Amino acid sequence: MREDIRNFSIIAHIDHGKSTLADRILEFTKAVSAREMRDQVLDDMDLEREKGITIKAKAVRLDYVASDGRKYILNLIDTPGHVDFTYEVARSLAACEGTLLVVDAAQGVEAQTLANAYLARENNLKIIPVINKIDLPNANRENVKGQIMEIINVDDRDILEASAKLGKGTEEVLEAIVRQIPPPAGSPHAPLSALIFDSVFDPYRGAVIYIRVFDGTVRPGMKIEMMSSGKVFEVNELGVFHLKMVSASSLEAGEVGYLVAGIKDIHSVKIGDTITDPARPIAKPYNKLREVKPFVFCGLYPVDSGDYEHLKKALERLRLNDASFEYQAEDSVLGYGFRCGFLGLLHMDIIRERLEREYDLDLVITAPNVVYRIKKIKGGAKKGKVSQKEEGETIYINNPADLPPENEIAEIAEPFVRATIILPGEFLGAVMKIMEKRRAKFISMKYINPQRIVLTYELPLAEMIAGFYDRLKSVSRGFASLDYQHIGYKKAALAKLTILINHQPIEALSVMLPREKADYRAQRIVSELKQVIPRQQFPVPIQAQIENRIIARETIKAFRKDVTAKLYGGDVTRKRKLLEKQKKGKKKLKRIGKVDVPQEAFLTFLKFTEEE
Repeated sequence: MREDIRNFSIIAHIDHGKSTLADRILEFTKAVSAREMRDQVLDDMDLEREKGITIKAKAVRLDYVASDGRKYILNLIDTPGHVDFTYEVARSLAACEGTLLVVDAAQGVEAQTLANAYLARENNLKIIPVINKIDLPNANRENVKGQIMEIINVDDRDILEASAKLGKGTEEVLEAIVRQIPPPAGSPHAPLSALIFDSVFDPYRGAVIYIRVFDGTVRPGMKIEMMSSGKVFEVNELGVFHLKMVSASSLEAGEVGYLVAGIKDIHSVKIGDTITDPARPIAKPYNKLREVKPFVFCGLYPVDSGDYEHLKKALERLRLNDASFEYQAEDSVLGYGFRCGFLGLLHMDIIRERLEREYDLDLVITAPNVVYRIKKIKGGAKKGKVSQKEEGETIYINNPADLPPENEIAEIAEPFVRATIILPGEFLGAVMKIMEKRRAKFISMKYINPQRIVLTYELPLAEMIAGFYDRLKSVSRGFASLDYQHIGYKKAALAKLTILINHQPIEALSVMLPREKADYRAQRIVSELKQVIPRQQFPVPIQAQIENRIIARETIKAFRKDVTAKLYGGDVTRKRKLLEKQKKGKKKLKRIGKVDVPQEAFLTFLKFTEEE
């Protein structure tokens, strides 16, 4: 056991000051010089600095001399705060023995504070609560202390107070880390057991793997085995994380660092996998990280079809760095592209922006969908009600275009989530009104204190990806916070809405809708599409169809050309002759003419938010 090592992470709700506190800790331990110092020093992606949020967890090694004179090695992992990046937090916590739970002194406990605290408790980590931003004029320390004591079993005296912006309380936080967080267990002489908690791709060195060593020792030149695949590699380089990667002669039990083993095939590295010594393997892998399944799917297509292979390579490399999204090839009216799965809408937006910036790609994105569970009828089509005995195989689809014919479906089920919303009492009525419109089922209401309420609802995930978060923030003036967990599938009355343009079905525009909202939503969609699809020389009908029934229609009028303008007189039959000729030409053009669907038509679905 290494008594001088402390592995910890910082967790909090978004914008509660995690990265600022990490900056002050780096400054206090002199891990960064005054010349190198800048705000959010660990957030090295342009996107993170622009949006002011942490997207990727970052690890850094610090040297700290405590008040008792002993020197400690602190391995700090800064984590994201948004609900879409919970998997990043889970990976960080798997490599730690303790965590700082940061709470804003003015905002108090919010939804992601609650979720992260429970996540840390599940991992049996020591939680050190820190009230941050105590310098704010509207800070309410006593109120926030009461909220923290409500969610975790902690004494009033154990809650630390700090102002990361001013540097107050930083030393007390560091002293609490070395006193309260236990040192890592494990022996450097035991068989090697190390967890892969992250990785990046380097075009020269191959995969750079981030590891936490639980037992044994890793040295350059030794063989390592990936337990999930059984593949063996030789370690070329080892190191630890200061602000930059620094080479080391070995990594022992309890340490956090990186290794390079010349792995060019990125499919050989799996986040959550266990590394062992093939000469002295351990009996079973370290299963502290569970795999996550994407819940929101959309299509990503290159604007230039020649960029398809470039997009494929970019997705492969990004997948190495972010194991929580997946992709598979598909083709549609937009050409060749990929069906991609994400943990949420912000996750989807971040991946798209990273692809466009880091790999210089221009992309078209289709409307987001969720995964539906379809129970088919045994032996094929049947009319009327289907008994349990007649139910056949169960399939899962993430694209409405893959839905079987209506007469082959016994049941459609959609994914549901349990949403936790924390908000001030004055916005309760407005938020409950939104939830009613989103097919949500009320579960419970609890007061943290007289001013703050915790609402719990169950609702379809599809309702959450249709502008729900923006609407929630709007009606609560930004004070409501949201967290959600997936609770499985529930049967629902859903139908596939197919859009026909000039009588041709465009499967890339298909969506799944609740039947009771289908008429209203269909009319909104065709009206929006009418605004973005360009006029032609012939009338273009835009229709919305469910099963074999057209439920909404708009027509884009044809361009008018005055073919009789050149006539300066004469008999009326000359005029009629020219108009008849034009009429025949338009009829033929309508039959063979092709309508190109612009990118804006697909963006219509992304910005579409309903207010029934």
